[in-house]
Amino acid sequence: MDKTILRPASKEDFPAIRALIRTVGINPTGLDWRRFVVAVTPNGKVTGCGQVKPHSDGSRELASIAVRPAFRQQKIAQAIIELLLAENPPPLYLICRNGLGSFYERFGFRAVRENEMPQYFRRLMRAARLFGKVNLLVMLRK
Repeated sequence: MDKTILRPASKEDFPAIRALIRTVGINPTGLDWRRFVVAVTPNGKVTGCGQVKPHSDGSRELASIAVRPAFRQQKIAQAIIELLLAENPPPLYLICRNGLGSFYERFGFRAVRENEMPQYFRRLMRAARLFGKVNLLVMLRK
């Protein structure tokens, strides 16, 4: 991460953000460049991104955390998460694959049961089960 720069995304970054989200295979809905932080190389190539996404029920979600495969293991995701957490006070939720739970625990998130989730996340988890995606975890940082 030594030469990576973190900055708020610009409108010009949006195609790269969208492409990165597709590349890593995470939820492509609710992508608004104005909420994103991007990690860029000195020549301006987007190597990572993340956002805090508001929902209609008032909850907010740490979302769209993605790093290009060639730039992983450089603490870019960690830096993006730390910046977003510093700028967005709790409570914050997130959705991740079960296997990533311990990664997010390092940032103060803990898994929550369905009866502890805001409406948005309960609906999403019900839909995920309907479509056979049962390996998802909802986490909360208070």
